[in-house]
Amino acid sequence: MDTLVTTEWLARNLAGADLAIVDSSAFLPTDGRDPVAEFAEAHIPGARFLDINLVADRSHPAPHMLPSAADFGAAMTALGVGRDDRIVVYDNSPLRTAARGWFMFRHFGAERVAILDGGFQKWRSEGRPVESGEARGREARFDAHERDSEVVSKHEILAGTEIPIVDARGKARFEGSEPDPRPNVEVGHIPGSKNLPFASLYREDGTLKPEQELREAFEALRIDPDAPFIASCGSGVTANSIIFAAHRLGGRRGKLYDGSWSEWGADPDTPKQKGPA
Repeated sequence: MDTLVTTEWLARNLAGADLAIVDSSAFLPTDGRDPVAEFAEAHIPGARFLDINLVADRSHPAPHMLPSAADFGAAMTALGVGRDDRIVVYDNSPLRTAARGWFMFRHFGAERVAILDGGFQKWRSEGRPVESGEARGREARFDAHERDSEVVSKHEILAGTEIPIVDARGKARFEGSEPDPRPNVEVGHIPGSKNLPFASLYREDGTLKPEQELREAFEALRIDPDAPFIASCGSGVTANSIIFAAHRLGGRRGKLYDGSWSEWGADPDTPKQKGPA
């Protein structure tokens, strides 16, 4: 299974016994949308819902930080997703949050994980079947373990790093000309970071841009997708689109700053920069 699958591929493989379909839709607090209610109203047949706000380290002040391996494994076992399944993640969000789900499954040990290109929006626009209500029961086991060196902390960045930092937020939020959607978070960006808005990696229909265009986006910032880099964003979600894009180009060394600007911008002691990169 490729890491990016089409709606046609998924439709042909819906009946696969080892196929686990996961909706990982999430929205900004200001969007006024409820992903749990939307899943109950309509989802791809056989799908289950990964709530990234609940399957998280909720003791941390920053939103939806990665949980422990034990907590993630228990949550996925209860959800009916096995570590050895073919896992297809999708979303119905302008934030392209399937990339966060993809990162989480891989980070905790799953090998066969893909994103549905175009997500639920494309699936529905093609008139493909949907179902409503709660997810169907499914027996599965997810023995989770964390992959090393995929996540960096605020303290590691403050200690100094030569690895480039790439911020996935839009230009206005990166430059500090637009307020942050979360309260008590300052504006701007991590000094020295570069801006690659996650939305620029997708076509208007939500499908990922061709690999040549992705490569050109990295080259424009003088970022090598094959070399180590740190991806950041507002709260550790859209940064995963940058990591996924690099993965499509053969890169395997992208790292996630999970706390991202929600953590950095809320800390009065961290350095902050405004204006263009």
